[in-house]
Amino acid sequence: MKLLHLKSGTDVRGSAINPEQPTEVDLTNEAVRRIVSGFVWFLLKETGKKADTLRISVGHDSRLSAERIRTAVLQELTFYGIESLDCGLSSTPAMFMTTQTEHCDGAVQITASHHPWKRNGLKFLLPSGSLSGAQLTEILSFAEENEPKASDASPIETTPLAYTAIYASILRDMIRKDLANGGEMSEKPLQGLKIVVDAGNGVGGFYASEVLEPLGADVTGSQFLEPDGTFPNHAPNPENEAAMESVKAATLKAHADLGVIFDTDADRGGAVTADGEELNRNRLVAAAAVIALETHPKATVVTDSVTWSGLTDFIEQKLGGKHIRFKRGYKNVIDEAKRRMENGEDTPLAIETSGHAAFSDNYFLDDGAYLVTKLIIKLCALKKENKSLEDLIEGLEAPLEESEIRLSIKEADFKAYGNAVIERLEERAQKTDGVSLATDSFEGTKVIFKTEEVSGFFIFRLSVHDPVIPVNFFSDTAGGVKKMAAQLKAWLSEESGLDLSAFAQIS
Repeated sequence: MKLLHLKSGTDVRGSAINPEQPTEVDLTNEAVRRIVSGFVWFLLKETGKKADTLRISVGHDSRLSAERIRTAVLQELTFYGIESLDCGLSSTPAMFMTTQTEHCDGAVQITASHHPWKRNGLKFLLPSGSLSGAQLTEILSFAEENEPKASDASPIETTPLAYTAIYASILRDMIRKDLANGGEMSEKPLQGLKIVVDAGNGVGGFYASEVLEPLGADVTGSQFLEPDGTFPNHAPNPENEAAMESVKAATLKAHADLGVIFDTDADRGGAVTADGEELNRNRLVAAAAVIALETHPKATVVTDSVTWSGLTDFIEQKLGGKHIRFKRGYKNVIDEAKRRMENGEDTPLAIETSGHAAFSDNYFLDDGAYLVTKLIIKLCALKKENKSLEDLIEGLEAPLEESEIRLSIKEADFKAYGNAVIERLEERAQKTDGVSLATDSFEGTKVIFKTEEVSGFFIFRLSVHDPVIPVNFFSDTAGGVKKMAAQLKAWLSEESGLDLSAFAQIS
């Protein structure tokens, strides 16, 4: 059975519902059970334990296919005699935390993150964090060659565990402790604070009802807190423009001190300040860097490659830290931060512009709720000085223009073709006056323009998961994005395997 095509970075993702052709799905019950059997095999090999001594937690997001896939996962675990903690509707970070507080040997989260409702997937978590890409390949290769042990008729045996309540209590305790600042802890330290929560009908609604409200916050105006696997209101994705406009409008309408938004499984977050300004992408990275470097002076912040040069200046010149641009992909960014920590370099924060943020004081877990909690704690401190979160990133220079387009790859082996396109682009760019290549690109290429007409750059890279080349343009001169796009299109004009129609978006 072919399964390796379901590998998407460090996660399994595929079609789970196909209304037009119900039998044409990737994540069939058999496929799920095979993959879970591969995870069990991996854990047995890694831990040296026997199957009946393993403890594995299982959770899921709000997708319509979650219950079917959950049943298949638990059937396979039951066959092996594994103790299965059935956590129900859960965030991905909460499922990781079961490996810490409930001593689980592993966790399975059923989610496809921000992807459309018809898709679903599996995330496998260990006490050390998520699997590496190589480990997932090993599991999928085993699953392709080995039949599952269970069937559709197999029974399930589980231990129910409402872990979201436990996870919420961890976040509440964190807020109480940090806001007490060594003094007596208040039961309602967020009294007088108004916060709008937008869960996008994913799993993040608990943050309003189980974290903020019990601490005294007013969450009036919060929206889309109820789980709904069709995501009827907007994509549950802080990078989605419509989603950010929606939470921005809700924050302003409620006259809230802060608006926060999560993706489907709440491992990513974003925010909106009281005046409707987004704390997202480079601005979110900057705010998180301020918080991290306050207790880790002169430390290193690792980000993905899609960052503006003004962010580097902010981290290094204003905050006194060090900024490392690394490969796109939350696991890549986290692993690089961990590697630097292990080599003695203080690296308290790994963060993607997508909203994945992992702090060293939280197991390097990419956790949207933890990130938002850090922002709220900081907001409380700033309010005592009559300041806002906007003041936190004062001095962060933004580009005059920025834009993103996504070029679809038409070739079957999109990774090989995409990498070849990058090589050819670099060769062409280096032959052009006023154009140079950045020396700090760990993926794709960063093409820098320093001409009489344009001061800026674009980042050209292969998508982590899809047959797409995203291009991010940043310019310090008016009309610079349009001019760089025109030059890039000319360089790519002979690339027959690329769909160049997206250039029409830049007028």
